[in-house]
Amino acid sequence: MSTIHITRKHKKSHADAKAAVNRVAKAIAKKFDVTHGWDGDTLHFERTGVHGSITLEKGQVTVFAKLGLLLFAIRGPVEEAVHEYLDREFGE
Repeated sequence: MSTIHITRKHKKSHADAKAAVNRVAKAIAKKFDVTHGWDGDTLHFERTGVHGSITLEKGQVTVFAKLGLLLFAIRGPVEEAVHEYLDREFGE
């Protein structure tokens, strides 16, 4: 198994940050065919071979994903896509 762990600081309000995480989740869901849903301030996502979360805290967003063996080979492109979406939504 391989993991992706990304933490990004931000200056958005809680509502704006949650809306941004929703946009990130929708883009990732569309690109990688994952399902997702909120549990408090943590958005969980999964599909065959991957599961993880996006946790929203004051001033910080954290993405954690665990990739199964079949997706290990595309870890780089997956991580690159997550960085791209985070840059778009949380970049300053």
